Amino acid sequence: MRAWQQACLAATILLAPALAGAEEPALPTWNVAERAADIVDGGLLTADSRQSAAGQLDLAPPTAEEIAATDDPAHALPEKFWVAYFGERPRKFFIDPQGLLSASDSRARLGFLNYHAGDSAIDLFVYVFKGDQEIPGELRVEEVPERLFSTGRPAAIVFYYLGAPRRSVLYLSPSLTDSVAPAEQRRALENSVMQALEKDNPASQLEAFLVQMSIRIYWMERLWAGAVATGNSTSADAKPAKKPAKKSVILAKLQPLLEIAKHFTIPAAGLAGVLVIACGTWAWLRWRARYRFPVWAVEPRLGGDHAAGVGAVISFASATTSLASQREQRPDDPRRA
Repeated sequence: MRAWQQACLAATILLAPALAGAEEPALPTWNVAERAADIVDGGLLTADSRQSAAGQLDLAPPTAEEIAATDDPAHALPEKFWVAYFGERPRKFFIDPQGLLSASDSRARLGFLNYHAGDSAIDLFVYVFKGDQEIPGELRVEEVPERLFSTGRPAAIVFYYLGAPRRSVLYLSPSLTDSVAPAEQRRALENSVMQALEKDNPASQLEAFLVQMSIRIYWMERLWAGAVATGNSTSADAKPAKKPAKKSVILAKLQPLLEIAKHFTIPAAGLAGVLVIACGTWAWLRWRARYRFPVWAVEPRLGGDHAAGVGAVISFASATTSLASQREQRPDDPRRA
C-alpha cells in the first residue's frame, strides 16, 4: 500500500469516533398532494396514448388554418392557373399555361406529341409545372384521370416538373389501368426519368423524357390490345391501333444519331468549305496552265533543212512525263531519209 493511502486510512480511524457523535441532517419530506400534481405518467408521452394525454393535459387539436399555414405559398401552384390545368379535358397534348418553355420548344414538344398520337392508339398528355412547384391538395389531382379521361381514346397523363424529372408522376386513363400492371407503369416512368437525367438543359431533359415515354407506351399498347382481344378491357368504345407505333420506335432509335449530327454540323460545314475551295483552286490552276513544247532539231533531208513532201515524226518515250523534260527520242522512232 502506498504511503498516502496509509495516511488517509489512519486519519479515518482517528476521526471515526468524532463523526459518530454528530447528528445526521434530516431527509426532505414529500407532500402526497404535491407529488401527484408534479409527476406525469410516462405513458402519456408515448405514441399510443396521445389522445388520452391530450385530454388530461387539455391540448386542443390543430385548426384547419394552422394546417394550411404549414404549406409554403411561395411554391404552390397559383390559383389563377387551376382552371387552365384541371378545368376540362385538354384540347392539346402539351399543357403549359404558365409558359415555362419558350415558344419554339413548346411547338417542338407539341409536334412530337401530335406525331405520337397519329401513330399510336394511346394518347400522351403532358402537364408541365415548375421544378419546385406544389399542387394544392384541394385540387385532388389523383382524381384527374377518372374525372377528365374516362371517355374517349386511352391516354397516359404525365405531370412533369421542369428541371426536376425525378418528381414526375404518371397516370393512366381508366381504360388502361386494368391491362397495364403498376410494375409496368413504374418501369416506364423510371426509364424515362433516367433518359432525362442524362441531359443538362431542362428543355433537352423534357425531350429525352418524352421520346422514352413514347417507346414505353408502345409496349403498353401491346398489353392493352391483348386485353381488348381477350375481352378483359373496360373500355367499350376504344379500339386498338391496326399497326403498332413503329415510327415512334424508329424515331427514338435515330435520336442518338441526330444528337451526334448536331455536334458535327459546324465541323462538317467547315470541312466542306475547305474542299470546295481546294477544288476551285485546282480547277483554276489547271485552266491557267500553259504547255511548252521543246524545240527539236530535224536532221537534214537530201542536203537541205526542209523540202516539199519531206517530214519527220517526233515521238516521246512517256505520255505522263512532262514534254519539256524529255530530250531524247525513242530508239524505234520511224525516220524518213
